[in-house]
Amino acid sequence: MLSERTITAALRLLNKSYLSTADVDLKRLPRPREGHGYTLYAHVPFCERLCPYCSFNRFLYQEDRARSYFVNLRSEMRMVADLGYDFASLYIGGGTPTILVDELCETIDLARSLFPGIGEVSAETSPNHLTETTIAALKHRVQRLSVGVQSFDDMLLQQMARYDKYGCGQDVFETVSAAAGDFHSLNVDMIFNFPSQTRKMLERDIELVRATGANQTTFYPLMASPKMRCELARTIGQIDYPREVEFYRAICDGLAPEFESSSAWTFSQDKGSMIDEYIVDHEEYLGVGTGALSFLDGRVYHNTFSLQDYERRISEDRMAVSKAGKPYGRIALMRYRFVTDLFGLRLDKDRFRKDFGVSVELGLPAEMAFMHLAGGIASDDGHTLTLTDKGRYLLLVMMRETLASSNDIRDHERTLLPADEKALLFDDRPGVTARSAEECLAAS
Repeated sequence: MLSERTITAALRLLNKSYLSTADVDLKRLPRPREGHGYTLYAHVPFCERLCPYCSFNRFLYQEDRARSYFVNLRSEMRMVADLGYDFASLYIGGGTPTILVDELCETIDLARSLFPGIGEVSAETSPNHLTETTIAALKHRVQRLSVGVQSFDDMLLQQMARYDKYGCGQDVFETVSAAAGDFHSLNVDMIFNFPSQTRKMLERDIELVRATGANQTTFYPLMASPKMRCELARTIGQIDYPREVEFYRAICDGLAPEFESSSAWTFSQDKGSMIDEYIVDHEEYLGVGTGALSFLDGRVYHNTFSLQDYERRISEDRMAVSKAGKPYGRIALMRYRFVTDLFGLRLDKDRFRKDFGVSVELGLPAEMAFMHLAGGIASDDGHTLTLTDKGRYLLLVMMRETLASSNDIRDHERTLLPADEKALLFDDRPGVTARSAEECLAAS
């Protein structure tokens, strides 16, 4: 699709500038600005097993390191509170935040006491952590629990190195189904357009998501950095971007009408549900923990990726920020608003005009012309823009490319880690399946 290729090429070029950062010596992030809303993101970088396609900042789990890390994470939260911040919501990602559920609970409780504005908490988890103990600990602390499933197909799970970790697709399905109803939002995280995935595999995944009883699902397109794209091409196959739109249509059609779009890639049974991309609710956010990003006052900040450097900075009463980008110019800020609002399915034209002094048509004439010519705008009543199905897909492409560019940065930062931390990036332990292949086939 020409419009997809155009956006992909443009974003790969623009993001090099927008996401570029350089070393800075900052003890604290900027203070909050009056009248601005913020979201807090906390990163927990430990996993029991490492997925080879994942570019997020993560390390092989060691209990002593992890417990020390949680202590430092809470100390950094206290520094944030001292700056005067409050937040409407807390997102905890990873890694696997539920790796130590007692530490996670203590961290959530502290966050709520430090930041009384937090109304909702979202946390990620893995299928093997959906135990009675974890659910009991989190069900009154976490409003949205997002389970990393990726696929129920056994072949894909094996290629993603998840089969040996979490069991076959039937195991995962039963685990997720048992947890449905325990949280306000139980989200099933899925990946689509994996090189070896077929339309039939995707359609079966969609059916099983619906059958779990979960009330929310996010279908992410595979967001591979340039390095990962090369590795996938070498081992499994090239990513087929032209068929991505076909798969996206299958997802939208397969989930309707019970699931409605909450963003370009999240589908919910309940309107107004919390979603993964927190920039939709508040475009400014603050990140704590290793490798976390912040976007404050029109500027990107990067936290250190190193566990040792993180511990050193916190012990010196410093926040974790180690790099910062150049302040966004006016056009960049307008583009940022354009993408974040429309990714959430509607753009508030009145707010845009109030904040930038011009209409979106005058401020971003090329972007608006492109969306209209591509058939992306569903309605425009002078106050709000909404998207067609094609428009939602185009916003998905924009976010896919932005996050893939972020993954490229993470790949680079990992090359700078000390040798002992690089050793925590590899997991060659033999796996133990939860159920034999024969049992899985029989259960399916």
